[in-house]
Amino acid sequence: MSRFWKGRLTENDVTPEGVYLNRRQIMAGAAGLGIGSIAGGPLLAAPSGLEPVPYEAASSYNNYYEFGTDKEDPARYADALTTDPWSIEINGMVDNPGTYALEDVLKGREIQERIYRLRCVEGWSMVIPWDGFQLSELLNQVGVQSGAGFVAFETLARPEEMRGLRNSVLDWPYREGLRLDEAMHPLTIMATGMYGKDLPNQNGAPIRLVVPWKYGFKSIKSIVRITVQEEMPFTSWKNAWAQAYGFYSNVNPEVSHPRWSQSTERVLDGSRIPSRRETEMFNGYQEEVAGLYTDLDLTTNF
Repeated sequence: MSRFWKGRLTENDVTPEGVYLNRRQIMAGAAGLGIGSIAGGPLLAAPSGLEPVPYEAASSYNNYYEFGTDKEDPARYADALTTDPWSIEINGMVDNPGTYALEDVLKGREIQERIYRLRCVEGWSMVIPWDGFQLSELLNQVGVQSGAGFVAFETLARPEEMRGLRNSVLDWPYREGLRLDEAMHPLTIMATGMYGKDLPNQNGAPIRLVVPWKYGFKSIKSIVRITVQEEMPFTSWKNAWAQAYGFYSNVNPEVSHPRWSQSTERVLDGSRIPSRRETEMFNGYQEEVAGLYTDLDLTTNF
């Protein structure tokens, strides 16, 4: 396993022992996922002071406005979402555009476990073990053309199954984007599961982006379209409130959101009184990703 995703977290920092043992049993039968194999690999020591994040916490406290704006709404209503069959349109500056069935996107692909801290712009964090593959593998497979600079993503918008679309808080469908070098970075993955299980609907089933050094809203869920393009793409939150939600949205303790200081974060661990910790630049992945931004003033390119 490459050093890029060798975090300082262990499986015991993610989930209680009972859930961990159950997950290992599930992984032993990973063929049931129907999406390839889960690769094993060494896991490094954890930062001190982190508390376990139970699966129940990660799957019941979500921001997924297509199902409602309350944290409990996604778990309450996402069962209505049909995730099979599923396809992803990949278009723009690629050699092989098309609409690909999810089975074809995943065929033969090695599914790896990545233990990442998820940091929300609202000032809370969780540690979650994702299962997925590097986005760069998919982009290389479809062939990114010369001159491309950005990758745009779009979430499913199906009003009959996603009651939150009645709310005009955002311009639907939800859209996000990355610079091409961010999209190609080894830390950036397309997740198809978590805790060794298929991805729950409320967490973005059947496939979502995970970019661990950015605020969580950049990790767009339930992806149906990927567009490779020259220009910086439209992004939903930036369009809704540009002064608060920049395109880059890197975790940065020095740049606060108008509503939330980013200097510290609540570590959600399933306990009644979450602990707090100091926010780390790039969510702790500074060594791996700071080089992407050496030419940018991160106080203005937030």
